[in-house]
Amino acid sequence: MDIRDLLLKDVMIMDLKATTKAAAIDELVHQYFVKGIINDEDLYKKDIIKREAESTTGIGDGIAMPHAKNKAVQRATVLFAKSDAGVDFDALDGHPVHLFFMIAAPEGANNTHLQALAALSSLLINPELVAALKQAKTPDDVQKLFADAEAAKEAKDAADEAAQKAKEQAAAATTSTQRPYIVAVSACPTGIAHTYMAEAALKKQAEAMNVDIKVETNGSEGVKHRLTADDINRAIGVIITADKKVEMDRFDGKHLLNRPVIDGIKNPEELINETLAEKGSIFHATGADGSSNNDDGERKSAWSTIYANLMNGISNMLPFVVGGGILMAISFMVEQTVGAHSTTFIFLNGIGNWAFSFLIPVLAAYIAVSIGDRPALMPGFVGGFMANTAAASIVKTTSVAGFLGGLAAGFIAGYVIVLLKHLFRNLPKSLDGLKPMIFYPILGLLIVGFLMYFIVDPIFAVINHGLTTFLKSMGTGNAILLGTVLGGMMSIDMGGPFNKAAYTFAIGVYTATGDGKLMAAVMVGGMVPPLATAIATTFWKNKFTADERKAGISNYVLGISFITEGAIPFAASDPLHVIVSSVIGAALGGGLTQLWHVSVPAPHGGLWVTPLATNWVFYLLAVVIGALVSGIILGIWRPALKEEN
Repeated sequence: MDIRDLLLKDVMIMDLKATTKAAAIDELVHQYFVKGIINDEDLYKKDIIKREAESTTGIGDGIAMPHAKNKAVQRATVLFAKSDAGVDFDALDGHPVHLFFMIAAPEGANNTHLQALAALSSLLINPELVAALKQAKTPDDVQKLFADAEAAKEAKDAADEAAQKAKEQAAAATTSTQRPYIVAVSACPTGIAHTYMAEAALKKQAEAMNVDIKVETNGSEGVKHRLTADDINRAIGVIITADKKVEMDRFDGKHLLNRPVIDGIKNPEELINETLAEKGSIFHATGADGSSNNDDGERKSAWSTIYANLMNGISNMLPFVVGGGILMAISFMVEQTVGAHSTTFIFLNGIGNWAFSFLIPVLAAYIAVSIGDRPALMPGFVGGFMANTAAASIVKTTSVAGFLGGLAAGFIAGYVIVLLKHLFRNLPKSLDGLKPMIFYPILGLLIVGFLMYFIVDPIFAVINHGLTTFLKSMGTGNAILLGTVLGGMMSIDMGGPFNKAAYTFAIGVYTATGDGKLMAAVMVGGMVPPLATAIATTFWKNKFTADERKAGISNYVLGISFITEGAIPFAASDPLHVIVSSVIGAALGGGLTQLWHVSVPAPHGGLWVTPLATNWVFYLLAVVIGALVSGIILGIWRPALKEEN
């Protein structure tokens, strides 16, 4: 689209009089009405203000692009206006706005205003054009500047497209290219200005740095320049500049930076440099298979959201678990040596217990934050604390709602805040400041506290009491079965939902009872997969590639450190043989820990916490037997590599 077809000279305002945001909107809308572009000033203005309430269209660098599409508009138009003094328009960078582009589109138009915004955004990333527009004196000057800018952009786009095709052809004929290659995805909630400005900024900076880049835009008109599997595989790393969800599972195993879309516009050089240096963490997909089936996609999306919220709570809780748990375990060793009345024991045990007292509140708080953002932190934290306090319930019992109650508190608090945000969405903008300071804290705490005191705590206190009683009275046969199941679950997806579910269950039992038997089962189950792949690559070299044999060596260290994810590359390339053999050995090892009454009073550490384990010799034996069984099955079962010329 040629933006000049919409930039009408007789509609432009070269000397905007307004000094405030409201006055600027009034003056721009009135100009449209006077020039016959709209026939209902109030209706069009209402939609402009509604759009500004969602998020400011002051995109920074002195530019604002307010826009609306409704039946008051008679023809698609872009109104250019210039203010020499500048207007405070709540711009993202906090600076005054000097250049306005108010876009109007008829109700029946086929995304005309969105196309205009995309075209404008791709041109306005050029600082030379912006500077020249600020100096423009007449509408003819504005038209000429855009004509020159569009001509230059079209020529550059054609040259870039030809160069990209040549590079892709060259890449297909050789195993490497001279210039580094990265990929990116740009997206913003409305999919308009910021999406395309981030794309333009990244491409411009990459060209200046002699780097090849392909940017996928998730805009209002759909996905453009979609990244192919070959693009992703060939790239050094991935840059995500997005303020909304994008398809992520396809980036499994890649170095990835995930930043707000504004970073793509403001800090493209930093993002590209960090990607080239592979500073982004390795991304691990949570989806099952990336299926494009719509029904499956809906279910996967819902589960992925729940799982991500849960993992946000668990990841923030784990430092308390690991630090407090290991110090408590050390204190027990000190107790056996110097007694329970020593200062060292009291100090270490006290610190560990204090850390543990925060487990459930922190878990609940950060599940809530993941769902409802920062306003959900306080009600989530209080709900978690109530779940950990027997007195915070209408049922007078010594049992608490515990870990399960904390999970419920986190999700309840998060969705309560989401509900409150929805209910208060139409309040006057003048009351926006009261929402996070008054409405959300008071009503959120009141609702969450009521639900926890009268419903959640009583129910989960009974459940938790029953679970604790069952585990304490469980016979050896039942214990072995439970240990077998938990150990096997640790190896099914190696860090995924099954793995985390088993680990979370063991943590819950550990925090409720102080018994580390089930921790021993999940610890052994989590160590088996990487150790099994290490053993198989050592003794059946002809069945693995050179890279796999190198990875196998490092898996000895990862395995004994309880880092199950070390086996993921093997499972990804050969899921049948690796996962099945790992589950067999891990289940065997988990069951043996219960048969031999092994207890590990530490929530992490692998073999490094062996001195803390009870029956530590059998702890080591369970690991060795499980790893050997899995490794031997994998080594024998996996077919040999085919010889290649």
